[in-house]
Amino acid sequence: MIDVRRAVRADRAWPNRVVPLAVLVCWLVWAALAWWSAPRSVDAAELERDLAAGRVLTIARADGWDDSGPWARRPEPRYAQGGSTVVWARPDGQFRYTYAPVSVPAGGSGADDPATGPATGEPAPATGDPAGDADAPWPDPGPDPLADPRAGDATTHGGDTRADTIANTAALFALAIGVGWLLTLVAGPPPLLGTRWYWFWIGLLPFGLGVLAWAYRERWRADVPAARARRTGWAGLGWWLVGGIAVSIAVAALRMLLGGYVVPGG
Repeated sequence: MIDVRRAVRADRAWPNRVVPLAVLVCWLVWAALAWWSAPRSVDAAELERDLAAGRVLTIARADGWDDSGPWARRPEPRYAQGGSTVVWARPDGQFRYTYAPVSVPAGGSGADDPATGPATGEPAPATGDPAGDADAPWPDPGPDPLADPRAGDATTHGGDTRADTIANTAALFALAIGVGWLLTLVAGPPPLLGTRWYWFWIGLLPFGLGVLAWAYRERWRADVPAARARRTGWAGLGWWLVGGIAVSIAVAALRMLLGGYVVPGG
């Protein structure tokens, strides 16, 4: 019996080779740009060195990073005046951040606001310390990096830096990959290995790995017939859940093994 789907795909061998190559090139460009501009956690000494060398273009306080949403979305700092994280951009196009809590003046009572000191917008001083002594004050976190004269221009910088440009360019490449994949999935020929819903869920895997899998199996190897009935959307949903957890665990393990510079993350 002639496999009609195989015969149709054989007539489109040339496009089936070009599409995955284009996807792969765009993905490699995205991966390089996203890796370079990804936020990297460093110690406070690194911030001091960057301030001394004039390598701080923008600086602000935040409450961590917002990296929710699809894999194409760039991490954004959750800006907060009293945040304990200091985020800055460097001339080489990288974002760095460190833990540097706000220093509260001695004697501050926080009477104006239970969460902040009087008219300062800063966190009120906590009572007790992590060692268990309820009467001992928390250790002084030191001077505020944003109050450093060397950071004066960086705190008022209003335009995009090279790090912003690189991160935005990476997001555009990721968007192009996602839109191109989705349009081809919807308007292109029926997939071989799974249904369109199957590949829709697989394509949502982190870091565009699902799109690469689709390009390889449904385009590069499009002349290979499916050995069994096409996989359904439910199967794709299951693989998306399992794959997402597996990728997250793998990234965390690599970050512990190789360090936060090689495997950055917000």
